[in-house]
Amino acid sequence: MPKRSDVTQIPQEVISQIPRSSPAQDVFGWTVPVEQIPLPSGGIVYPQASSLHGKETLQIKAMTAQEEDILMSRALLRDGTMLQYLIRSCLIDKSIDPEEMLIGDRNAMLVSIRITGYGTDYKATATCTSCSKPGSYVFNLSSIGIKRLGTAPVGLGRNEFDFILPITGKRVIFKLLTIRDEREIAQTQERMSKLFPDAKVEGTVTRQLENQIVSIDGKTDRSAIVSFIKSMPAGDSRALRKHMAEIEPGLDMQMDFTCRSCGAESKAVIPLGATFFWPE
Repeated sequence: MPKRSDVTQIPQEVISQIPRSSPAQDVFGWTVPVEQIPLPSGGIVYPQASSLHGKETLQIKAMTAQEEDILMSRALLRDGTMLQYLIRSCLIDKSIDPEEMLIGDRNAMLVSIRITGYGTDYKATATCTSCSKPGSYVFNLSSIGIKRLGTAPVGLGRNEFDFILPITGKRVIFKLLTIRDEREIAQTQERMSKLFPDAKVEGTVTRQLENQIVSIDGKTDRSAIVSFIKSMPAGDSRALRKHMAEIEPGLDMQMDFTCRSCGAESKAVIPLGATFFWPE
């Protein structure tokens, strides 16, 4: 992640994209800092028509009180678009649609935005894996590592990757989830839970595969793909999901800490959500 020393004043080439006359600048001599944020995907999975195509880095302005208004919006929290609005507000290039972003690229934006607003320290509760006792710890967000795209897509500008299933030998083309995909999946799950409130099986595995598999042995018929997924050997399913997780770009959100109760070294996964943006 970018260090605090990477913060610069707004460069001339992007001045035209923000208000030219600002009382904060004219009267108080204050200019909102800008940071250059690396994209874990390197931008190679986005189509040429996308503003994200080929982008290895993106520029964001530091979070201000205006972004805190977004975080306080109950309406945005209810419809699940708060984080997208936050990213859009901080992006210098307003032609970018945050919903096109891969989940990992989105997470890189969120952590960087959080650092610009409240610094690198993040206080969170973590449970020791050795003694199972919870405790409050302060984590350094600037130490989070970037996980690059693990393999090349089937073509430049295409969010499609191939994998040979080890048991059936079928060639699968799959995609990595975007923010839009994540939102649509959540909406589908909500509808299903209302339609079948007493359902004992949520279909988490099959629903993930249905949303990510594009074709099987060149066949793209959705009903055929869904049928195959339901009868896919568990070994194929597990191998495919493991491969997806391994190549997906993003951040390594596991952070080390020393347990205050037993002294053992442990790890905690830092969750990303609306509360991530409040220091207390």
